[in-house]
Amino acid sequence: MNNKLLQINSLANSRSTGRIAEEIGHVAIAAGWKSYIAYGRHARISQSELIKIGSDWDIMMHGLQTRLFDRHGFASIAATRKFVKQIKKIKPDIIHLHNIHGYYINIEILFRYLKDANIPVVWTFHDCWPMTGHCAHFTFVGCDKWKTQCYECPQKKDYPSSYFLDRSKQNHKQKRKLFTSVNDMTIVPVSNWLADIVKQSYLKDYPIRVINNGIDVNVFSPQGRDGIKLKYGLVDKFILLGVATEWERRKGLHDFIELSKTLKDDEIIVLVGLKDDQIKTLPENIIGITRTESTQELAEFYSSADVVMNISYEETFGLTTVEGFACGTPGIVYNTTASPELVDDSTGLIVDPGDIKGLVNAITQIKEKGKQSYSEACVKRAHRLYRKEDRYREYIELYEELLNK
Repeated sequence: MNNKLLQINSLANSRSTGRIAEEIGHVAIAAGWKSYIAYGRHARISQSELIKIGSDWDIMMHGLQTRLFDRHGFASIAATRKFVKQIKKIKPDIIHLHNIHGYYINIEILFRYLKDANIPVVWTFHDCWPMTGHCAHFTFVGCDKWKTQCYECPQKKDYPSSYFLDRSKQNHKQKRKLFTSVNDMTIVPVSNWLADIVKQSYLKDYPIRVINNGIDVNVFSPQGRDGIKLKYGLVDKFILLGVATEWERRKGLHDFIELSKTLKDDEIIVLVGLKDDQIKTLPENIIGITRTESTQELAEFYSSADVVMNISYEETFGLTTVEGFACGTPGIVYNTTASPELVDDSTGLIVDPGDIKGLVNAITQIKEKGKQSYSEACVKRAHRLYRKEDRYREYIELYEELLNK
């Protein structure tokens, strides 16, 4: 009889965390497991059996509770009770959590069930939300209240935004109580940096197993450069590419705009993942493109670029850097959070956060050496360290260890 895996994430086969859950499902199915993915918000076609948690109305009401009362994770009561009944019918052998924020699930009901269910829990941390009273990231604002007790959150109006109340103190206490109530739980940070953060939090006593994110090197591979260059009028241009799911100041958008003031005539910035209103405000030497769900199109962008620039101030991993490597394109990253773990001398350069002059020097260095002098090392590094088959097989090995304990 097949073992059963149930993954829970805000998205299914969409954006980075949804794709990661989907690909773990692929590896599990190949290993003979039955795979389920429960999601809250958006799904694309999946090889796993999909379970929708709640309705659009539930999400809207959860969002309202968050905006008015800072109760993110504490709404969606009926939807979560119904979901728990579904879990009991499935009888999974492993429950694998990903992002349980995103306006779709009640963490009190979920963790009360997990505490009593006697099912091994694996929890992949894609950000820092499980350890804070409000925010998903705190490095950019230099806040370390999460280490002891959150209060007076400096990012109350950032995701998940609360416009009025600040419950960061109560949320932090409740999350600590709930998240430390499960006996058989293994935490999987996606980088060494994030593992160090977990070790400083109230979750420090749980087993920690770092598993890097993986990529599909069959999709993310060197493509022809001419298609994208012709489509966007980039022939004879030195292309500096940035890719993000959402662009904001902490992702480096302001720094790209500052960098654009220094560019030479043959240099251009291309940013993928912008909103229409952001695109309208860009200077002429930045081309803005809205988000794409097509990994093939993303691979073409990476391949057409001369440098992939991930100048984010907060990265728990840095998937765009690695996807760029797989397409033969070197990277420039900021020397902060998890980004420096990904780059070595043969695949790119590391610059101090906010150092525009340093970025210009790094760009010049890569331009003078030429992309081709980095490409082979980039592809080899991506294949050696970040193939999804290798990385996500580590999850199957972890599941089997937990079941054989």
